[in-house]
Amino acid sequence: MKVKFDYKLVVMSRLSKFCGALTLAAFLLFHGEQMNAQDSSAAQGGGGPATATPAPAAAGGGGDVAKGKELFENNCKTCHNANAEALVGPGLAGVRQRTPGEDWLKKWIKNPSAMIASGDAYAVKIFNQYNKIQMTSFTNLSDGDITSILDYIDSESAPKAAVAAPDGAPAAGGGGGGTATASSGPSELFTFVLVALLVVMLLVLGVLLVIVTILSKAVAPQGDGSVVGTQTTPLVQRIRDGLFSTVNNSTVRSVAIWLFLFVATKMSIDGLYSIGIQQGYAPKQPIAYSHKLHAGQYKIDCNYCHTGVNKGKSAHIPSANICMNCHGVIKKESPEIQKIYAAIEQNKPIEWIRVHNLPDLAYFNHSQHVNVGNVECQTCHGEIQKMEVVEQRSSLTMGWCIDCHRKTEVNTKDNAYYDKLVALHRKETKEPLKVANIGGLECSKCHY
Repeated sequence: MKVKFDYKLVVMSRLSKFCGALTLAAFLLFHGEQMNAQDSSAAQGGGGPATATPAPAAAGGGGDVAKGKELFENNCKTCHNANAEALVGPGLAGVRQRTPGEDWLKKWIKNPSAMIASGDAYAVKIFNQYNKIQMTSFTNLSDGDITSILDYIDSESAPKAAVAAPDGAPAAGGGGGGTATASSGPSELFTFVLVALLVVMLLVLGVLLVIVTILSKAVAPQGDGSVVGTQTTPLVQRIRDGLFSTVNNSTVRSVAIWLFLFVATKMSIDGLYSIGIQQGYAPKQPIAYSHKLHAGQYKIDCNYCHTGVNKGKSAHIPSANICMNCHGVIKKESPEIQKIYAAIEQNKPIEWIRVHNLPDLAYFNHSQHVNVGNVECQTCHGEIQKMEVVEQRSSLTMGWCIDCHRKTEVNTKDNAYYDKLVALHRKETKEPLKVANIGGLECSKCHY
């Protein structure tokens, strides 16, 4: 008697065992997480309300820290950090402790040149230590303003206060002296692992079901399988016959040919439309200049380097002397800054690689958009303040520009130039006046 081997039954049995193992593992992980949380709570000792340990008070003179922060950012931030890192001048962390005193600091900040001329030992030492760069006199700051600035600097370098636990939660550093933090549920890592396990289980389930279906069809005998001795076609032969029949099917061949023609045509059209478009282009520059550092971290205004953006067609690539306004004293030893020095000494321009480039047939004026239209740099160039390496974020195609003209409203407030245009526009519609309504879609605006 011939015994029929049921692949589906065996695979489903193995699958149920696999799912059971995953479920058991998830349960053990969850139970272990809860036990760890309970043990952590028990190890802390007391179960009463949390009491936050107060942070050491910052050394201060009764000034307004919030006002001191504002004054620091407006007057001091260009040359000094509130931490210990030196910039143009020394880092100011602990400045009260390492200088002759707060009274001395007030005199120094208000008139440093007079302190140096008087021969004050500490003033002369600082002057010589930082390349004899003359510090600006801040005669506009009162004694109270300076105290507020110093209090802000102390607050920045002071240890942060411990965060109090929520009401009813066990406090860290309670009666048992432990430092562990109590957990009321599974951690985020555990939740992520559990979800990942469930996803894997579902994927494996789907794959195994497909395999079961294929195997069931592959091993099924031809004809009546209950009759002993029935001849079956080999698996390889059945697969070969199936492939030949599929290839020789006229419908399948027609569909394949039309699909190929459609894909080839679509790729050709996309290729033609992408000619001249360099979206995502990010070339390596001769000097590794970081917009993320300068425009992002130090918040240097774009107009400082690109001097033509408000005045003319081109924004201008900054010359080496603009770089030297800062790097004549900052990070002079950097290999990248040394490239600027070499260009100046050899009287050779820095060969920056252009990133954003419009075809010659298109006219674009920066001042018209930035100065008159109040368009932000990020509108066309992307979040430049976050780019380590500058890349072209927008397509800069004609369609992209026209779409912007259709959507952008004209800023007509307090501008008599637009009064008559606005009056005529309001006779036709109540919609806001947009660039498209004042000739923004005319060919001659950009092509002449």
